[in-house]
Amino acid sequence: MPPRKRPPKHRTAVGASRKNPSSHLPAFLHYLEAECGMAQNTVRAYGSDLQQFLQWLASEQQATLQDVNLRVMSRYLQTLHDRNLVASTIARHLVSVKMFFRYLVLEGVLLQSSVDLLSSPKLWRQLPKILSPEMVDQLLAAPGSDDRFPLRDRALLTMLYATGCRASEVTTLKTYDVHFDEGFARCTGKGNKERLVSLNPVARLSVESYLEQERPDLVYPNESEWLFVTRRGNRLSRIMVWNIVKKYARRIGCSRSVSPHTLRHSFATHMLAGGAEIRALQELLGHASISTTQIYTHVEHSRLKAVHEKCHPRG
Repeated sequence: MPPRKRPPKHRTAVGASRKNPSSHLPAFLHYLEAECGMAQNTVRAYGSDLQQFLQWLASEQQATLQDVNLRVMSRYLQTLHDRNLVASTIARHLVSVKMFFRYLVLEGVLLQSSVDLLSSPKLWRQLPKILSPEMVDQLLAAPGSDDRFPLRDRALLTMLYATGCRASEVTTLKTYDVHFDEGFARCTGKGNKERLVSLNPVARLSVESYLEQERPDLVYPNESEWLFVTRRGNRLSRIMVWNIVKKYARRIGCSRSVSPHTLRHSFATHMLAGGAEIRALQELLGHASISTTQIYTHVEHSRLKAVHEKCHPRG
């Protein structure tokens, strides 16, 4: 019996992969967003990582996707290491490439891939930096009459801390997402997953003051649905939120590393310190895995250890 021939579609697909490896990138990014439900920021990060990889691959004596093996990937990881990238960034680059090659096999562009055999670099789990409750109070009170939009900025800072939302989640809040009577807001997190976050009295008051006294000067009624807007009535961007947080952090003498995520970390740590259950905190933060939330138990343990060493007579 003559040997079976390989299906012609594989030969055609592989030949296409040799012509232009970058031609598969747009379809892959669309796949991540449409079928995997990844957030736009995550898709952009994957796209940036893969563009760098494909440019490096093209510089390697015109190597193609067919030529990528463990030896080629080892050289690429070495170039990332030579750029002094931290382990977490190198791991993200590797995940991007792995996902890309899995997609190529799934689509029949490649028959198989050896990239999955590479293990990610081991990461040291770093404890997130947080602010004390006293520093948070100072930060929320920092916007004043000398600022251009103090009510908006105070409402923004309060929402970040009171809900533990990410910067991207706060910027996509719409006016009808906030329910003052029930005391909650509906936000959209990673993967377009919706969740409900609670609003404490301080957050409700600050947002109501902004909506009644300042927002009407920025945008006409019913002209924009976004909750937090710029002076021209456009939606605040994630970068603008970062700049606002850093502006007031500098004002109260905080470290330059303070960001919107610092308020999210502070929210989570203070919730645990107040007796919140880890599962409830996972829901509030929108974490898909409990292991992501458990890092805050280590933060709280480190605080308790410091208190013990300070107060115990044999500490």
